[in-house]
Amino acid sequence: MTVGGKEDIEGLKEIGKIVALTISEMKNQIRAGMTTKELDEIGGRFLRRYGATSAPKITYNFPGNTCISINHEVAHGVSGNRKIKEGDLINIDVSAELNGYFADSGHSFQIPLYTPSITRLCQYTHATMMRVISSLKHGVRLNEVGRIIQNKARKGGYKVITNLCSHGIGRSLHETPENILPIYDKHDKRVLKEGMVITVEPFLSTGAEYTVGSRDGWTLCVPDNSFCAQHEHTIIVTRDQPIITTVA
Repeated sequence: MTVGGKEDIEGLKEIGKIVALTISEMKNQIRAGMTTKELDEIGGRFLRRYGATSAPKITYNFPGNTCISINHEVAHGVSGNRKIKEGDLINIDVSAELNGYFADSGHSFQIPLYTPSITRLCQYTHATMMRVISSLKHGVRLNEVGRIIQNKARKGGYKVITNLCSHGIGRSLHETPENILPIYDKHDKRVLKEGMVITVEPFLSTGAEYTVGSRDGWTLCVPDNSFCAQHEHTIIVTRDQPIITTVA
C-alpha cells in the first residue's frame, strides 16, 4: 500500500496501536503454567475489545488469534494445550485489521528464569530491527534491508533465517513489495517510495539459517537445537524518518 493522505496514516496508526497494545497485554499476563491457548485467547479478547479482527484468521483461516512460537519454533506457532515453562523463549506475533487497514508486529522475549545468551539474542535482534528502520526513507534501495540485517547479524555472532522475509502491508496482510529479503541481493533494484507501507522483521538465530515446517502445517521451526528471535514493526516510508505505526 502507498498512503494517499492523512486519513490513511491515521487508519494505519490506529490499528498499529491496537496491535502493539495487544502484544503488551499478552506479555504482561503471561506466566509459567499457562497454556499457549490461554495466552492466545487473551490476545483475541483484547483485539475484539477494540473492534479489530485477527488478520491471519481472516486472510488464511489460521487456527488462532495470534501466532505464539516457543523455543525452537520460529514463526506461525499455533496455540494449544502446551504449557509455558520458566525460561522459555517466546515469540508473540500479532497482525490485525480495523476499518480496512492492517498492521503486523512481533516481539521475542524470555520467561524468567532469564538466560544471558537468550536475553542478548532478543535485545540484539530488536536493535537490528531499529537500525534497519532508521536507515529507510524515500529513494533508498529495498535491498538495504537485507544488507543491514546480514551485516548486523554477522557482527553480533548470529545467523540470519533466510526463508522468512519482510513484506508490504496496509490494505491487506501481505502486499507488494513482496519478498523483502533479510540478506543482501544485488539484483534487487526496487526502491522505497514515500508513503510505502512495509514491515521490517529480522529473524536472528544462534545457529540455523532456515526454518522447516511441522506436523500442524503452520508452525515453522529450526532444524536443530538453536534459538531464534524476531522483532517486527510496520512502518510508513517518508522522506525523513519512517513512521512506526505499531507503537502504543
